[in-house]
Amino acid sequence: MLNFCGAALRLTAKLPGSAVGRHVALQLVRSATGAGANYEEARAAESRNDFAHKVGVACKEIREAHFWLQLIFRSGWIREEMPTLIQEAAELTAIFGASIRTARRNQAEQSSR
Repeated sequence: MLNFCGAALRLTAKLPGSAVGRHVALQLVRSATGAGANYEEARAAESRNDFAHKVGVACKEIREAHFWLQLIFRSGWIREEMPTLIQEAAELTAIFGASIRTARRNQAEQSSR
């Protein structure tokens, strides 16, 4: 997760300095780092429900970062490293989604005992 966040930060330095470029850069920084911070919070969760909730927030943030990465790519601003970052965001979304499903399933199984 830290590698993804670091790559997103480095990428924003390459965006145009126009108002639009700054807006997109700030949105990407906010969503990518928000995903990382929320995932770290989830790692210290107090219960499975708390974990699922916090990973859910991280998942929403990484999905937003995925959107901004796709927009940057489609804008033509940056092309070279974008496919790798876009793929990583998609993979993180899938991993977070699977973690949420597992935590909820385990919580349900524990509750039914």
